[in-house]
Amino acid sequence: MEQAAQLVFGPFRLDPGQKRLWQGEEELALQPRQVAVLLYLVEHPGRVVTKEELLKAVWAGTYVTKAALKVCIRAIRVALGDAAAAPQYVETVGREGYRFIARVAGSPVHGSSFPSNPPPSSPVRAPLVVGREREVAQLQGWLAKAGRGVRQVVFVTGEAGIGKTTVVERFLQQMHAWGPVWLGCGQCVEQYGEGEAYLPVLEALSQVCRGPGGKQAIALLRQSAPTWLMQMPALSSEAELETLQRKVAGATRERMLREMAEAVEAFTVERGVVLVFEDLQWSDHSTLELIAYLARRPEPVRLMVVGTYRPTDVVVREHPLKGLKQELHVHGHCEELRLELLTEEDVAAYVAGRFAAEAQESVPELARLIYRRTDGNALFMVNLVNDLVAQHVMVHREGRWELSGTIAEIEREIPASVRQFIEQQFERLSPPEQEVLAVASVAGVEFSAAAVAAGLAVAVAEVEKRCAELARRGHFLRQSGIAEWPDGTMASRYSFLHTVYHEVLYARVTGAWCAHLHQQIGQREEAGYGQRAGEIAAELAVHFAQGRDYPRAVRYLQHAGENAIRRSAYQEAAAQCTRGLALLPLLPETPERLQQELLLQTTLGPALVAAKGQAAPEVGHTYTRALELCRQVGETPQLFLVLLGLRRFYLVRAELQRARELGEQLLSLAQNVQDPSLLLEAHGALGLPLFWLGELASARAHLEQGIALYEPQRLCRNFARDGDSAKLLH
Repeated sequence: MEQAAQLVFGPFRLDPGQKRLWQGEEELALQPRQVAVLLYLVEHPGRVVTKEELLKAVWAGTYVTKAALKVCIRAIRVALGDAAAAPQYVETVGREGYRFIARVAGSPVHGSSFPSNPPPSSPVRAPLVVGREREVAQLQGWLAKAGRGVRQVVFVTGEAGIGKTTVVERFLQQMHAWGPVWLGCGQCVEQYGEGEAYLPVLEALSQVCRGPGGKQAIALLRQSAPTWLMQMPALSSEAELETLQRKVAGATRERMLREMAEAVEAFTVERGVVLVFEDLQWSDHSTLELIAYLARRPEPVRLMVVGTYRPTDVVVREHPLKGLKQELHVHGHCEELRLELLTEEDVAAYVAGRFAAEAQESVPELARLIYRRTDGNALFMVNLVNDLVAQHVMVHREGRWELSGTIAEIEREIPASVRQFIEQQFERLSPPEQEVLAVASVAGVEFSAAAVAAGLAVAVAEVEKRCAELARRGHFLRQSGIAEWPDGTMASRYSFLHTVYHEVLYARVTGAWCAHLHQQIGQREEAGYGQRAGEIAAELAVHFAQGRDYPRAVRYLQHAGENAIRRSAYQEAAAQCTRGLALLPLLPETPERLQQELLLQTTLGPALVAAKGQAAPEVGHTYTRALELCRQVGETPQLFLVLLGLRRFYLVRAELQRARELGEQLLSLAQNVQDPSLLLEAHGALGLPLFWLGELASARAHLEQGIALYEPQRLCRNFARDGDSAKLLH
C-alpha cells in the first residue's frame, strides 16, 4: 500500500498515516483526537469547516459537546505557536467553525539563527496597522543582531493606548514565519502592594515549556535551572519535585539569576530565544533584576528581550525601572523604541484602509474628525472607527460604505477622552454583559470564567457564553486559553483587550459590592486550589484584603512572603510581610494574632537581612519585636531562629557583649533539646563573639565542638525540612 504523503506547512510536517505532527526533527505532543482535527482542517485548506462537520468527522458515533472541539483547537494552537487574535494557521470564523489559512506546500523551515532579511509575503491575515512600519523594521534589525549572538534588550515605550502591544505583536507575527524560535510572553499585572516575584518570567517560561519543543525546554531547565523549574510544579511529577527540592536546597538570589542566564545560553544552542514582558511599569523588582542581569552578561548569545512600559506611570510611581533603564542605556546594554502618537496622515491611512475601497467623498473629512478627537492615540482611533460601524454611522450598502449623518452631527456624539469612550461603550451593552465585565474586572486583567461565576453565583457555562460572545464581537475581551485548577475545575480564560479597559471598569465597582466580589472570588479560588492555595498566595491576599477578610489576607501575605524568599526575591518578601503587619491591627487581639505576627516577623527578618544587610536598623527592630513575641507566646520553635538572627545583628554591629549573651541563650536552648544541628549553630554563635572579645581558649573550645557536630548530609536534610527562612540565617 502506498504511504500517504506528508503534509507540510511552515516549519511543520503532518504525517496522515501515523497521525503524528513534527517540527523539524522533533515530534510535538498532541493527542490522537487533536491530530485528527488538525488533519481534517489541513486536508481542507481555505474552506470554512463547520463545527458540526468536524464533530461528525472526528467523533463519529460518539456524543460530545462543542466544548471538546474547542479544547482540541486550543491545544493545536499551543503546539503550533498560533494565536487566535492573529492566526497564522487556524482561523476561527465567527460561530460557524474554523479555516486552515496557511499554504500546505513547500519544505519545513530549518536553521537555528534569526533572519537577517525580512521573509517573503505570508498568507497570514493581520489587523490593519498604519504608521508603525519604521518601528517594526527597527525591531527586526535588533532581532537580526541577536541572531548574530549580540544579546538585545529593547524597551518599547509610550503612553496607554499608543500601540505598544500592536507593534510588538506585528513584529512577533513576522518573526514566527521565519523559523524555530523559543518564544515566551509574560504580562506584568497591576497588584495591590508589591507584585509577586518573577510572575511575568514564570508565565513566559511556562509558555515555552507548553509550546513546541516543550519537553526539550523542560529537560534544559531541569539540567541548567532547577530552581526555576521548581517554581512551576505543574510541569513535573511528584517524584521529580521531591528530587528538585533536594537539589535546590539553600538556593540564593544570585544562584537563580545565574541559573537563568545559563539556561538561556543552553536554549540558544538549538534556536534563538525571544522573551516579551508587557507593562513593566507594574513589574516586581526581581523581574527587573533578571532583565538587567541578562543584559549585562558578556557572553555571546542569541537572545532578545522586549519589554513595554508607560514612562509616565514609571515616573509617578517612582518605579525602579526608570533608574535601571537609564543605567543600562548609559552602558550600551539596552535600546529604547519610543512610540509617538500617530500623525494625521497615519489616521487618514487607517480610515482609508477601512473604508476607501468604496468610500464616499466624506471619508477624508471623517478621518480629520477622528484625528482631532483622538490626537493620534491608536487605541482610541481603532475603537472609535469600530464604534462608528457598530452604531451604523458608517453603513455598507450595495458594495460601498456610506456616511449616514453629517460630520457635525457625529462630532457632537464623540466623547472627548478614551475613558469616557470606554464608559460609553460599556453603557451600550446589555445588563448581563455589563455585570459579567464588572465582576471580571475584579477578578483581574486575565481571569478564569470560574472565578467570575463565583462572583455572580451562576453556572460557569453561563459566564463562558457571555464572555465568548463579547470576545467574538471584539468588545472588551479576548480568549486566552483554558484554566485548570487542582480540584479539577476547568474553564475558559479571558483577558481584557487592553489594561485601560480593566482600569476603567474596575474603577466603577465600588463600596460593599466590590468587597463582596473580592471575597467570593477569593473563597472560590482558595477552594479550587485546596492544599496548593499557597501557590497563588499573593493573588488570594489581594482578594481577601479588598474583601475585608483580614485574617485570611494576613495569612496569605505571610505565605506570599515565604514564596518570594523561595525565589530569592527578598524585596518582594519584605514588602508582603510589611503589608501583612500593617493589616494586623485590624484583627482582634487574640493569641492567634500574636502567633501570626510572630510568623510575619520571622519571615520578614531574613528578607531584610538579604535586601538591606545584616546591620540595618530595621533588622534589629524586627528581631527584637520577634523576641518579645516569643516571650508572650511561650514555648515556640521560632525562638532559636529569632535568637540566632538577633545575635548576628549585634555581632556585625560590634556589640560583642550582647552577641555573647544571645549566644549563651542559644547554647542553653540547644542543650535542652539535644538537637545536633542546633548545637552546631549554637557553638558557632557563641564562639565568634568570644573570639572577637579576646577569649580565645573558650572560643576555640566552642568552635571545635561545632566542627565535631558537622555532618553535611544531615544539614542538607535540615535545609529542606526547616525552610528558607532558616537557610538565610545559616
